[in-house]
Amino acid sequence: MSGIVFKVPKISCGHCVMTITNELKEVPGVGKVEGNPASKTVNVEFEAPATEEKLRAVLKEINFPAE
Repeated sequence: MSGIVFKVPKISCGHCVMTITNELKEVPGVGKVEGNPASKTVNVEFEAPATEEKLRAVLKEINFPAE
């Protein structure tokens, strides 16, 4: 399983993290999602068929684009 940390400047609260977590967990292959509003980061563990590009696309689609 691979892991990646996304910097997401629009995260401001726990509700944002919950929204991101729920959406990313729907992507096939995503295992664990942890968000931190203080550091504005999202740590995602995933395997195929999920890819970094798919995860970035989901974040952009829900209006939380990663840097």
